[in-house]
Amino acid sequence: MNDKYMPAEVEGAAQAHWNARDAYRVTEDASKPKFYACSMLPYPSGKLHMGHVRNYTINDMLTRQLRMKGMNVLMPMGWDAFGLPAENAAIKNQVPPAQWTYSNIAYMKKQMQAMGLAIDWSREVATCSPAYYKWNQWLFLKMLEAGIAERRTQVVNWDPVDQTVLANEQVVDGKGWRSGAPVEKREIPGYYLNITQYAAELLDHVQHHLPGWPERVKLMQENWIGKSEGVRFAFPHEIRDANGALIQDGRLYVFTTRADTIMGVTFCAVAPEHPLATHAAQGNPALAAFIEQAQQGGTTEAELATKDKEGMPTGLFVQHPLTGERIEVWVGNYVLMSYGDGAVMGVPAHDERDFAFAKKYGLPIIQVVTVDGEQYSYDAWAEWYGDKQRGVVINSGNYSGLGYQDAVDAIAHDLAAKGLGEKKTTWRLRDWGISRQRYWGTPIPIIHCADCGPVPVPEKDLPVVLPEELIPDGSGNPLNKCEAFLNVGCPRCGQPARRETDTMDTFVDSSWYFMRYCDPSNDEKMVAEGTQYWMPMDQYIGGIEHAILHLLYARFWTKVMRDLGLVKVDEPFKRLLTQGMVLNHIYSRRTDKGGIEYFWPHEVENVFDAGGKIVGAKLKSDGSAVEYGGVGTMSKSKNNGVDPQELIDRYGADTARLFVMFASPPEQTLEWNDAGVEGAHRFLKRVWGFGAKNAAAIAAAGDVAAGTLSAGAKALRREVHTVLKQISYDYERMQYNTVVSGAMKLLNALEDFKAAPGDEPVLREGFSVLLRGLYPACPHITHGLWQQLGYADRLGELLDAPWPEVDDAALVQDSIELMLQVNGKLRGSITVPAGADKAAIEAAALASPDFAKFAEGKGAKKVIVVPGRLVNVVV
Repeated sequence: MNDKYMPAEVEGAAQAHWNARDAYRVTEDASKPKFYACSMLPYPSGKLHMGHVRNYTINDMLTRQLRMKGMNVLMPMGWDAFGLPAENAAIKNQVPPAQWTYSNIAYMKKQMQAMGLAIDWSREVATCSPAYYKWNQWLFLKMLEAGIAERRTQVVNWDPVDQTVLANEQVVDGKGWRSGAPVEKREIPGYYLNITQYAAELLDHVQHHLPGWPERVKLMQENWIGKSEGVRFAFPHEIRDANGALIQDGRLYVFTTRADTIMGVTFCAVAPEHPLATHAAQGNPALAAFIEQAQQGGTTEAELATKDKEGMPTGLFVQHPLTGERIEVWVGNYVLMSYGDGAVMGVPAHDERDFAFAKKYGLPIIQVVTVDGEQYSYDAWAEWYGDKQRGVVINSGNYSGLGYQDAVDAIAHDLAAKGLGEKKTTWRLRDWGISRQRYWGTPIPIIHCADCGPVPVPEKDLPVVLPEELIPDGSGNPLNKCEAFLNVGCPRCGQPARRETDTMDTFVDSSWYFMRYCDPSNDEKMVAEGTQYWMPMDQYIGGIEHAILHLLYARFWTKVMRDLGLVKVDEPFKRLLTQGMVLNHIYSRRTDKGGIEYFWPHEVENVFDAGGKIVGAKLKSDGSAVEYGGVGTMSKSKNNGVDPQELIDRYGADTARLFVMFASPPEQTLEWNDAGVEGAHRFLKRVWGFGAKNAAAIAAAGDVAAGTLSAGAKALRREVHTVLKQISYDYERMQYNTVVSGAMKLLNALEDFKAAPGDEPVLREGFSVLLRGLYPACPHITHGLWQQLGYADRLGELLDAPWPEVDDAALVQDSIELMLQVNGKLRGSITVPAGADKAAIEAAALASPDFAKFAEGKGAKKVIVVPGRLVNVVV
């Protein structure tokens, strides 16, 4: 074998071997325990990044080790291939999104294969393939039939220049990210999936049925679902529309969890789209202008939370439901029409947002809750103002003196008696609007007929195929101009009709792909026997950034499929691991025009303070100063990314894999370190060098015969099996950084071992354990050594070699070494039988040459024995 480690040669040979035998194709096998491990599928952006490398290596280590333990393990891969980035690239490059997407898929797949991942590529899916999105459409139609999907109006961000709907993240400072035009809020028809029907079950299962999920992810899910116990009630009014009819039947409804503060209401605020706001604006140009301005910007709670809270009075009044007092109605830019009834009661004394609003506009503030020992101030907000646990109601008539729950119960009772309210459970969760006015997505299978209205596409006509040759130009959805796609006969009456041009939210694509992996080539069914065998997934791996919406929608989609009789599982993922981000140093400086110029880490030289802390940097090229921005997530835009392909070309895939596993536990962030990469590569060269140096001895050695071992061989076996026991445990808990540490410890022990004649079997066994322990992280180099050193002839190919078993007998020590102290100072060591009692240890210490040397003829006054560690002789 070659004495020198040649990564490209070793990895090329290993991958050719695996490809030739189709090593990673997996079939359903009832004779083995199954394990389904899956990483979140990537978006085909063009190149892998180090976050991908880390994610997939975690999955690969899990897959390979469990296969060695006799399990039937599935590790599939696919592409989340629809979405806006492809449209943006199409506009920029003047190529169809399909061309850009498929080209990126081919390149990224090649990169994954270069990493040596144990992926069953026979199960590959791309969500932009008609064979895949056909089933998006099919299940959508089933949801329509079941009443889970429905058509209704939705408030969206509309860019009047680009003539398209924008996602909230595409609205920057109230303007379209590309056009710069002020964004409008428009109410347009769209399709919704009624996820709120499943709110209670989604919450219950995340609280009680997902023990393998991180607690912080479960909490994020709980908060997003947002169960609230409170009271929904109405403020009566006599406000009528132009036809004389009472608007909303003369009732302005709100929901509150603080009904105990109802006597402190001094105003009501409604959303800009609320019917009362619309009515008031008809005769009030200033209010109409305010409403138009308030409708610009994003539509999420998160965006509204960062907005300045602004409002304007409508000139309308409603009645307090208990006192009959007139309450002024305001329009507030912070009130969402899509949440609750689009209106809130304003209690400035006990709500921080209302307090700031009232102070800004000079509205009354009435204290109705007090806490013993606290002094209320109308000038500044204090946290205790909203304390419902310690609070007692005051200034509230018959309710004064009651605590929170008693006050809520009494007020709810009185509102119910008046027919104006009742206790109610509400949810923060809102139904999922899936309509997107974009081209590159799953076509919604609806045909619009002038006589029949919206008509579902018949199942026999699925899939509705998206034309892939179109090139967006930024002027809206190109499907609206594609007559070949648009024009179709109505399935019911046969008259000329037009297809729906909205496409589905891409979260639809990623909500069930993991089930399609189980039956990827079934043309007749969405899911079949493969899904029944593999689901639920045993281990899901992905970023924390997907902890809310993707996981929530995947859980919802699974429950819908269950209720429609397609699957038998309640939850899709038994265990979840959210891997940490990969970070690197950031260097930049301001340009003459005020912009920011970023520099690659290899272009700069760090400047350190006296304590060794980086305080700045300078360019290697000219020595000019550069600002150091700390570490942050790798990003192309900040010139701090590391191209995995460059790393593979230079060091090999095994080095890249080893570094990302060793540098940090999987759940924690990983800070990039070039020296660490070099260190990983040096370690692998040592592994190869040890195998090459001892190749003849290892290949010729027989099995270990315990009774014939030298003392050194026994010590080596004890170390090997001690480390094996630890790394086996570390594999179980997916602490792969300490697995690598164990492999390094094993190599150190093997290199330090001075073999006597007849010790070769122990050397062979020890290196066998090292190769198998390291193999899941570095499959190429370990495969090459396994083959060339003859292990495959006895134990079979490394891919399916049995995971090594700990020999408990090897862990038993015949003798132990104890540190020897004289008057508390370390002076040497003694070796005693493992079972020696205190008297025997004392005798051995007093008889040792080291004691005689350092006692200087003095007798022992006292001997202290710390079992298993040391003996201290006081003279």
